[in-house]
Amino acid sequence: MSVWQLVAVGAVMLLGLVGVLVPGVPGQAIVWAAVLWWALTDPTPVAWGVLIGATCLLLLNQALKALLPARRPRDSGAPRRTLMAGGIAAIAGFFVVPVVGGLLGYVGAVYGAERLRLGSRAAGWTSLRSVLRATGYSVLVELYCCLLAVGTWLGAVIWG
Repeated sequence: MSVWQLVAVGAVMLLGLVGVLVPGVPGQAIVWAAVLWWALTDPTPVAWGVLIGATCLLLLNQALKALLPARRPRDSGAPRRTLMAGGIAAIAGFFVVPVVGGLLGYVGAVYGAERLRLGSRAAGWTSLRSVLRATGYSVLVELYCCLLAVGTWLGAVIWG
């Protein structure tokens, strides 16, 4: 697979990660389609293993969605820019501090944005808890599963 194709697959995966944060966009399906595209273009055992692992992980996420509360971003009272900042920080944090950085980035960015917006530490924590209750759990689980699939792909491309 050429470098430009790998860049294109990575760009589609990044689009899928952002799509997880935007209601109505099938971000998880976009990430899976990018992994499928890569595996079909580069038919090695590692590529097929990544595809099988990503498929299982994303199917497990679909099963978990039924157990988690539904997305209701309007119920949290936080503005849309706070939620987007949290999602972007989760994506960046996942690659800066592998695996746990996504959670740390999301929580830290939402808390920081809400503390700046509301003006006090206590109000920031209260708003963070309401955001996590209203949207965070389902979005965070879906984003984390997609980040694991993208991270596995990236590891396979770099070291595989």
